[in-house]
Amino acid sequence: MLLGEPPRERADAARNRLKVLAAAERLFREKGVDGVSMDAVAAEAGVGKGTLFRRFGDKSGLAAALLDERERELQEAILSGPAPLGPGAPAAGRLAAFVDGYLDYLLGHLDLVRVSETASPGARYRIGAYRFWHRHVEILLAEARPGCDAGPLAHALLAPLAAEHMATLVGAYGQARARRAVRTLALG
Repeated sequence: MLLGEPPRERADAARNRLKVLAAAERLFREKGVDGVSMDAVAAEAGVGKGTLFRRFGDKSGLAAALLDERERELQEAILSGPAPLGPGAPAAGRLAAFVDGYLDYLLGHLDLVRVSETASPGARYRIGAYRFWHRHVEILLAEARPGCDAGPLAHALLAPLAAEHMATLVGAYGQARARRAVRTLALG
């Protein structure tokens, strides 16, 4: 192991992690996130409750682990994918592409994102992915609107993309109207 490199995962721990994630994904899809207990995930995965809780902590930790790969895909597209989501397009176009891409991600995994963002007060802002989204939007806003106060504006633009907010909008107006409303608010 090199200095600064994370320790390698033991083979049995890796197998258990994959079993838990597969079981959680299956149960969440079948019964909804709120309809599944951590005990049910452990039983479905064939692991002890201690293994599950040590590895993921709680349902929000499990949700974050399930979202990790999907977040990574969106981040890769932003960093090195084709324009306009990736580099090479004007900032305003990239910002619109980000909002659309994030809405696709969010609406595709709304219950999981909601659990990960609402685990405790302020949880949304402590998630590493949120810091990435914020920094990306801040950079694009600074480029698209020179002289603007991009940091707080980035938070303001991301606010209507919060899972709790989107779940309320989707429940009241349906997915298409919720998407249009947030997109209009974020992009004018």
